Amino acid sequence: MSAPSPGLKRELGLLEATMMAMGSTICAGVFTLLGPAYRIAGPAVVLSFLFAGIINSCTMFSYCELAAAMPKMGGEYVYVKEAFDGIAAFVTGWFEWSSNIFYAALMALGSAVLVSAFTQIPSFVAAVVVAVIFAALNVKGIKESGTVESLLALILLGILSLLVGAGLVHGVEPETFNSIMAKGWPSILVVMALIFETYVGVEAVAATQAEIKQPEKTIPRAIVVSSVALIVLYCLIAYVTVGIVPKEILSEFSAPLTFLAEKLMGSVGGILLTAAGLIAALTSLNAATIAYSRAACAMSHDRYFPECLGRIHDCFRTPHIAVMSGSIIVAALSITGSIEFIAYLVSFGFIVGFSLVNLSLIKLRWSQPHLKRPYKVPLYPLTPVLGIISSLLLLAFFQIDTLIVGIAWSLLGLLIYFLRPRRKQVCRASTSAQAP
Repeated sequence: MSAPSPGLKRELGLLEATMMAMGSTICAGVFTLLGPAYRIAGPAVVLSFLFAGIINSCTMFSYCELAAAMPKMGGEYVYVKEAFDGIAAFVTGWFEWSSNIFYAALMALGSAVLVSAFTQIPSFVAAVVVAVIFAALNVKGIKESGTVESLLALILLGILSLLVGAGLVHGVEPETFNSIMAKGWPSILVVMALIFETYVGVEAVAATQAEIKQPEKTIPRAIVVSSVALIVLYCLIAYVTVGIVPKEILSEFSAPLTFLAEKLMGSVGGILLTAAGLIAALTSLNAATIAYSRAACAMSHDRYFPECLGRIHDCFRTPHIAVMSGSIIVAALSITGSIEFIAYLVSFGFIVGFSLVNLSLIKLRWSQPHLKRPYKVPLYPLTPVLGIISSLLLLAFFQIDTLIVGIAWSLLGLLIYFLRPRRKQVCRASTSAQAP
């Protein structure tokens, strides 16, 4: 088994890794974006969830192969550095860090909306509080973070499974799906771009790959199981919601799943769904905090980021400065209150990162054919090629202002790359297991 990265301990097993993937992916977005998605695509929102999941799975197979072969701190950044190094590695790390920052902000905002709906606490205050709490949890240690993530994720899956089961028993209105393609294929693609971030999170397993036991086996199993389970769960949630909730409610109500739960299970259902939405946001925020802190820590070792971000706490064995500095940015972003806009920014960053990961897989298959690969992508090279093409095609359906901001954010990263003092040449990460 590969040696752990300096300063970090391998303490997460298969259950924690799988729950990390599930918990980080089932986010507040599925609760808050279903209404806007229905307004765009109508009943075809079910197909949008299906196709977005398939596209995401193509890239997740690439993560399985690369993470099993190179289970070191840094996730995507490690893979692209090994394949291309230089500017490509920096861009990947830049988006890995920033996209998880945006993702954490989106989850903090989503949890704050739910809290403020039932309390007198202003949403921006609630967002800051949850960001601080989970920053403290992640400073304390990966074992504590993994345990909390697993418990919350299991509760969340239980509530959502109960909702889907109640919906299927109740039955949907068949005529709802008679004109499923009424708004055409373009609307499905637009919604796929919007809800793509609801599948973002499975790769959180890669962010913790330096802290997972037996990564060669555990990481692929956790990613594959969670990816398949999420497609089934999301499609069933969309199916029962669209088939039961009146279209007027779906188009106007900000929390259609809560309405569905109250219709099926009364006031208890509403309470359960509110709890599920809050748990979903918190588990995703926790995983995103782990991801952006590990990305910052890895990049600091190559002097792309300030070296202080790479420090590991002597007692807790966590990148505490990377966690705390990122949480300040998360709190600031969550105050903006723009859910849809931040969701598009999350999708933009992850799409760019996913494309580079797939390119790295292809490059390493060619340049390092003898690299030990405990797991290999099925249907290679079709799978990574489809992951690249389909992901990039989604960018064509992004709002123009989001694309402008995304491009501007990319240029800012490039500016930092060329201006930041660093080693003349960043040493590539040594791969964990070469063939003899």
